Amino acid sequence: MSSEVRINGVWMARDDSVMARDDSVMADSYTENLIGTLLAIFGNLLVSISVSIQKQSHVTLAGNKDLRQYYYTKTWWSGLMLMVLGEGALFVSYAFAPLSLIAPLNAVSVITSSILGFLFLREKWKAQEFLKRYILTFLGCTLTAGGTYLFVTFGPNSHEKLNAENIVKHVIGWPFLLYLLLGIITFCLVLYFYKRRNASHLVLILLLVALLGSVTVITVKAVSGMIVLSIMGPLQLSYPIFYVMFVCMVATVVFQASFLAQASHLYDSCLIACVNYIFSTTFAIVAGAIFYEEFNHEDVLHICMFLLGCAICFLGVFLITKNKRKVKAFEPYVTMDMAKGIPTIHNKGWAVQPDYNGSFSYGALQNNDSVAPVTLPVDQELSASPGPYQSSELKKD
Repeated sequence: MSSEVRINGVWMARDDSVMARDDSVMADSYTENLIGTLLAIFGNLLVSISVSIQKQSHVTLAGNKDLRQYYYTKTWWSGLMLMVLGEGALFVSYAFAPLSLIAPLNAVSVITSSILGFLFLREKWKAQEFLKRYILTFLGCTLTAGGTYLFVTFGPNSHEKLNAENIVKHVIGWPFLLYLLLGIITFCLVLYFYKRRNASHLVLILLLVALLGSVTVITVKAVSGMIVLSIMGPLQLSYPIFYVMFVCMVATVVFQASFLAQASHLYDSCLIACVNYIFSTTFAIVAGAIFYEEFNHEDVLHICMFLLGCAICFLGVFLITKNKRKVKAFEPYVTMDMAKGIPTIHNKGWAVQPDYNGSFSYGALQNNDSVAPVTLPVDQELSASPGPYQSSELKKD
């Protein structure tokens, strides 16, 4: 059987078997997208829950000098097991769905962490104070959920077998080699300014993380896809490219963790989470588009709607992290709220001592050396002059 289809104004015959095969391929690709998306959402949820559980364990045992006590608590081990399951689900999701679809789904982790943090606080607020405090968080969660729906609906739908032959073909392709060359040059320049010029700006540090992360997601998808393909069909673990990708994956993950640890010592964690999500997602989408050619068969409308969904997610994550309360790391004076020896959280922290100006000296006054001294009137100068005792006589006491 054959049917006629119109292509560019010309009617052409097409075999019904070919059409049925194409419909079957499309159905399989949508099924794989759905499996990968659900695994990524499930993995991000488990990771967020595990972090909150482990944080609760640390808060409960705060002040305990014996660090081994954490390993004897059920909550800590429960959080660890959930984290392993979540990371495993995320790892497998890369084998089913396109890289550009999995990377932005980290926004699910931000939403979950925000909701769990609100539940763990257990604060009692009046209605007006509650809306004033959490209106940005609710707006951010709503925007992030809407953006997630958009980029999942209009995301790329390209699928290919991630066997060793295809991976090698992508690695030696000129688009990836050009991208890799530009990435290495950018990474070296940023690293030079960060290490040699002491330019420890957050943007520079997280740019290093994002550049490494773009290589990480490429290698994770390759390793995950080859493992899943080995389980379902021909063995791929005997090819050298698998071990090359695995070593690159481990190395880039280790260096990312190192740079993130350095950033956490210098900047607020909420600011790091926001900027890192935007940078890492952007570079991951670019890496997927170049290495795996995920947008080659997509039309302009789907690409624009996908990018719009990502932009809305960026705005939502920014609003969520912007609303986090910043805690003062050091308070070099006693407040009136602690007069009875009971430290409390207060809104008006009037200080007995002057404000902290970069010195940890107790009661240190502001340095006003640059201000010229004021000339006193004649009568005040006479009253301020020393008495009949000389300074040498006073020292004898």
